[in-house]
Amino acid sequence: MTTLTTSAQAQTAASVRVPLELVVLDMAGTTVLDDGVVERAFERAANRTGVAAHLPWPEALAYVRETMGQSKLDVFTHLANGDTAAAAEATAAFEVAYAELVEEEGVEEIPGARETIESLRGSGLSVVLTTGFAPVTRDAILRALGWEQLVDLALSPADVGRGRPAPDLVLSAVLRTGTSSVAAVAVVGDTASDVQSGLHAGAGLAVGVLSGAHDQETLEASGAHAVIESVAALRELPAFQRPAS
Repeated sequence: MTTLTTSAQAQTAASVRVPLELVVLDMAGTTVLDDGVVERAFERAANRTGVAAHLPWPEALAYVRETMGQSKLDVFTHLANGDTAAAAEATAAFEVAYAELVEEEGVEEIPGARETIESLRGSGLSVVLTTGFAPVTRDAILRALGWEQLVDLALSPADVGRGRPAPDLVLSAVLRTGTSSVAAVAVVGDTASDVQSGLHAGAGLAVGVLSGAHDQETLEASGAHAVIESVAALRELPAFQRPAS
């Protein structure tokens, strides 16, 4: 699969000087097929709670798309004009709605995701999944996919403090896996927030994928060192061609 980068980004992607030790992968849109499920869950939650009733739904949906990958509580807090109680209610409604949609429609991996993760771990790298979902939703997805033992760790904002684009998820992954340096980390995701969280943490490599919410232009503008079609192409990047430390 072809790697899509500008020439400058390609050079950056090839110049990771510290051997990688840890790969931090987003879930929905990166390793887990989304197909609009997150947006539909947001809409159900908004309809059930009225959290965004003061906005035309197209405007609210545009914000949801722009902030895809961030903590759901943070997104609903904005939609609720800072009303934290309403945001908490809407976040709980979102988690229920997402679980309903998973039950109704099932959940699938991005093609090649499992094989990529197994290959990464088989080469000696640690792999951590991160998400903006609450732990209960995250764990339900992992169970549905049979991924409970596939990765070293899975983290949500509730586990670490702040959600993306803050660096907390990445830094917590570094600490909990015993990774020696943030420079030895690759962060991979389908949204600008994923990329920015990696950059804010000082990750050696931040990779955007085109299998989810944001397009190549958005991912490159967020600072991605490389943009690839999907996680299945990750091992083709030069940084993954050297042995793990």
